[in-house]
Amino acid sequence: MKCSISDIAIIERKTISATEIKPGTKYLGLEHIEKDTGRILEFIPVEKGELASNKFVFTDKHVLLGKLRPYLNKVAIPDFSGICSTDIFPIKPIAVKVEKYFLAYILRQKAFVEYATSRSSGANLPRINAQTILDYKVNLPALPEQRRIANLLSRAEAALEKRREAMRLADEFLKSVFLEMFGDPVRNEKRWKIYDFHSTGTIDRGVSKHRPRNAPQLLGGPYPLIQTGEIANSTIYIREYKQTYSEIGLKQSKMWPKGTLCITIAANIGKVGILSFEACFPDSVVGYLPNKNMTAEYVLFWLLFIQKRLEDSAPESAQKNINLNILRNLKIPVPPFELQSKFAGIIAQSEKLKEKQHESEKELENLFGALMQKAFGNA
Repeated sequence: MKCSISDIAIIERKTISATEIKPGTKYLGLEHIEKDTGRILEFIPVEKGELASNKFVFTDKHVLLGKLRPYLNKVAIPDFSGICSTDIFPIKPIAVKVEKYFLAYILRQKAFVEYATSRSSGANLPRINAQTILDYKVNLPALPEQRRIANLLSRAEAALEKRREAMRLADEFLKSVFLEMFGDPVRNEKRWKIYDFHSTGTIDRGVSKHRPRNAPQLLGGPYPLIQTGEIANSTIYIREYKQTYSEIGLKQSKMWPKGTLCITIAANIGKVGILSFEACFPDSVVGYLPNKNMTAEYVLFWLLFIQKRLEDSAPESAQKNINLNILRNLKIPVPPFELQSKFAGIIAQSEKLKEKQHESEKELENLFGALMQKAFGNA
């Protein structure tokens, strides 16, 4: 049956004023919903007087759809009642027509996300309005078939989430191993000798002399160009890049060798990753090449533990950043090289396992995408 969202669901915008919100009420903002997966990352029990503006009320009967930046695909299915930002629409399915989970998958499918994105308004903060959502056309099977499809998609998604959780646990495991081998690097529990960071290797900023940095003649060649976002999204090793420099781009930059530890000093401060290939990067990134007594892996994890300190050291400005001297003058505890090398070996073994997990995750992502396409491809 072909129908519109308006035929099967109601967008309920019941507001509650800030003065009416009771302490302990569960609050969800857009930042509490994970993009694409819809996973609720956390909810905040509200303290008295903590919220200053009106909010929407929702229950466990609603599907929550983020209307701000619809390309982020934030669609959640709460199993509790609470309040949410007015940048989130509580959508209540008409139970005799559509199953709640099936409605959520309709709103999360690629076709709907593209529809919502193309029809959103606002240059800097694009939003989709309620009527546009209600006007979206869908092919709606009978309720038993809806439940079957939703159950199948839920099982595939659960398997995918378990794979992602395994990846997250692998990273947490390495942090635990680091603490076991070296102690807390902030307190230096094992009393390793302390050195100035700059004395343990070569530390220099990346190079991007030309302005504007994205001039067309600089790009499109064979030389990998790493940006701060790719470092922030890496897990220990940087294995992917989206842009490349041309010969002209390379001449105004610098090529760093495989094994360089990249450290962001602007926007995302203190994010780290080790190059798995030769690459250039701009001056918003610092490159560190360890001397013969250090490993990049040990330094990376040390920086992970002190990242908050680095962020706090950045002056308040429109865009936070730290200068090279702050990094160079950090004090780093230096364990024996043999122990650092042993830790690097453990990371290498973990990376092999993670690579297999990553391949499995990609297969599950493809399966989930194929199932979504089969379920809604003709919508």
